[in-house]
Amino acid sequence: MVERYALSPMKELWSVQASLRRWLSVELAVMEAYEQLGLIPLGVSEKARKNAMIDLSLFESYERETDHEVIAFIKMATKNMQDEARYFHYGLTSSDVIDTALSLALVESSDILLEALSKLLKSLWVLANRHRYTVTIGRTHGVHAEPTSFGLKVLNWYAEMKRNQERLRIAREQVRVGKISGAVGNYANVPPEVEELALTKLGLKPTPISSQVVGRDHHAFFVMVLALTASGVERIATEVRHLQRTEVLEAQEPFKEGQKGSSAMPHKQNPILCERLCGLARIMRSFVSTSLENNNLWHERDISHSSAERYIFPDATQTLHYMLVKTNHLIENLTVYEDRMLKNLNLTRGLVYSEKVMLKLVEKGMSRSEAYDLVQSLALRCWKTQEDFKTLVAQNVPFLNEEELESIFDPTQFLKQVDRIFSRFEGE
Repeated sequence: MVERYALSPMKELWSVQASLRRWLSVELAVMEAYEQLGLIPLGVSEKARKNAMIDLSLFESYERETDHEVIAFIKMATKNMQDEARYFHYGLTSSDVIDTALSLALVESSDILLEALSKLLKSLWVLANRHRYTVTIGRTHGVHAEPTSFGLKVLNWYAEMKRNQERLRIAREQVRVGKISGAVGNYANVPPEVEELALTKLGLKPTPISSQVVGRDHHAFFVMVLALTASGVERIATEVRHLQRTEVLEAQEPFKEGQKGSSAMPHKQNPILCERLCGLARIMRSFVSTSLENNNLWHERDISHSSAERYIFPDATQTLHYMLVKTNHLIENLTVYEDRMLKNLNLTRGLVYSEKVMLKLVEKGMSRSEAYDLVQSLALRCWKTQEDFKTLVAQNVPFLNEEELESIFDPTQFLKQVDRIFSRFEGE
């Protein structure tokens, strides 16, 4: 993982030391299960827990010697053990330990991500409510469409992140599985009862069937949810980037005291945080193809997925954690220029009220196609001559009185259902 984007506590979770501790917790849970079932002598697991060693330099030395990390781990862990060492890793295959410990890491990663996502949701909700009635121009295809509320724009982000929160909870449950079922998953040398007891102690559940490994579809689903969440972050960041363009300048990411925007141009305040988030979202999506390819293993298992997973799980979880933390900072410190929003709203001299005009004409008795053609002809003239659209409508549609025109060209008319939309999310 690039150190620049690694934050605590996710960073520490993926250290080699932490991985070795998780492996040991799996081994000890299995020994306790054997003991509880009366399959090994009483007191063995406690002795193993007391005498187990975790020494990173020793582990690395053994791994260089054996070229097998689990054998190196066993040699390190049992170095100070006596007779109890006989029952350490008894009936297990390496993947019983590695996959089960990986699930522990992914569950813990999920909890960290869910906490960061919860903070972001709170910030989005605050920002959305603050600007519930802030009028801004809605854009479709990048072109002015109709007035809307900036709060609704933010509420859209909030709603997507709520969906991502639910998806992440489901993904957490998908990877909250382990296997203690032996070399090809058929419990030839370890009873299913040991698996059930051991995994319960670890807070996991047995996968109903496995090969030498837990099926990689669990992990692919997890990574896809992470990437989808990252794409939600990118959507927010992209919008802020557009709103910060000089010609628009309706919102701006934080720019701290002493920060510099360019080595050449002192005036520059660039949306570098948002651009960084967009770049990281691309990386997150790249992990999806790798995780899907990892699902295709030979027979009961090959090791082609292992090297890829050493990258994608630590990097995907740490990258998304960074993105969520930084997006929360963005939302908490976003500058919103309400005056500029109103100024931009009026750039088209009233054209954004064209649908309101058309519907009023239909209400007055015109056919929809007739009303559409009339309003479009006035709109195109307005584009060409730079005339005021409201004035043109008043001159060419005499049966609309002043009160009706004022109502049609009132931007707050577009906010009349805002509270109703917000009410769908209140109390969550």
